[in-house]
Amino acid sequence: MKNNEIYLRYGVDPVEMTVTLLAAAGLSEDIGDRKKRIAVKPNLVTPTPADYGATTHPEIVEGILMYLQNNGFSDIVVMEGSWVGDRTSQAYEYCGYRTVCEKYGVTFIDTQKDSSHTVNCDGMELTLCDCVETVDYMINVPVLKGHCQTKMTCALKNMKGLIPNSEKRRFHTNGLHKPIAHLSRGIRQDFIVVDHICGDPSFEEGGNPVRTDCIMTGKDPVLVDAYACKLLGLTTGDVPYVEMAEALGSGCSDLKQASVRILNEKGETVKEFSGEEINPYEAVFAKERKTLDVAVDIDESNSCSACFAALTAAVNRLREEGKWPPQRLPVIAIGQGHRNKKGEFGIGNCCRNYMDFIPGCPPKEDDIYQALQK
Repeated sequence: MKNNEIYLRYGVDPVEMTVTLLAAAGLSEDIGDRKKRIAVKPNLVTPTPADYGATTHPEIVEGILMYLQNNGFSDIVVMEGSWVGDRTSQAYEYCGYRTVCEKYGVTFIDTQKDSSHTVNCDGMELTLCDCVETVDYMINVPVLKGHCQTKMTCALKNMKGLIPNSEKRRFHTNGLHKPIAHLSRGIRQDFIVVDHICGDPSFEEGGNPVRTDCIMTGKDPVLVDAYACKLLGLTTGDVPYVEMAEALGSGCSDLKQASVRILNEKGETVKEFSGEEINPYEAVFAKERKTLDVAVDIDESNSCSACFAALTAAVNRLREEGKWPPQRLPVIAIGQGHRNKKGEFGIGNCCRNYMDFIPGCPPKEDDIYQALQK
């Protein structure tokens, strides 16, 4: 598989689809030495089932493990850390990863419990989990979905699961986009398998899944993310970290140079087109994307994704019930930038000094829903 290629496979059996894609891409030949230590990095942002639209289907990881072991690779680990506010151990159990890892005798590394070290990532000091340094070949398995702050998340942002929670919080104080781009210089992605089966085009934590029954593969994380932007009806300019990562030398975002191939069950190309062309299979995906339009003022300052996502979900829930916008609501403060400040109304523990605030780190969607409704 070449760096400018993206393979797509549509179907109903994720294990078979994954194995077909990996064989067509020549993954075993790309890895080479059977003694290499291979890491598989899914998205287990929160303990919700994959059909909810937020987490990587365990069947895709099973297909990867099956393919690797059948091709003589034995030193394989799965590594991931959930977002701040959830425990990876819960997602590991609830999302079916214990079953898969035990079936194939593969170790799972919870990066929330891993030690860490600081690395100069092309001019920006970032803290990475130590397990990253033990890997010879990284297979990234993100979910293509929307994000309440960055609008899109796929290959590049999925590497946030390999940094400690304290660094995840610091990413938000640095505006997310710049550190995500620099993270691409600190953690190399060798191969990408995108879960595009039923990602939520609006929210990182799921809840609004749109079924496409597709799995994609690629080698260039910048190109994969540029194509993900297109499928969500966005440009790379809408998601600044994509172009920032390109400027740092992590890949190419030019979809004119991309060759997109749709494969059949035999791994044969049945359709090939430029990344700029419209894929008729994806017409519905971008139309389902929602945004946070609260019709009131939000004073957002370095908020973490889990906190902002909970606010977004609560507001959209009220809107769907015909209860939004309210006749009166004070400015909503949210984010780490409000620590030790005072005001009228805030979301999360960072706003604990406000006259009225919704506690939690992150607060629960239902608690925000009830408070806003009241």
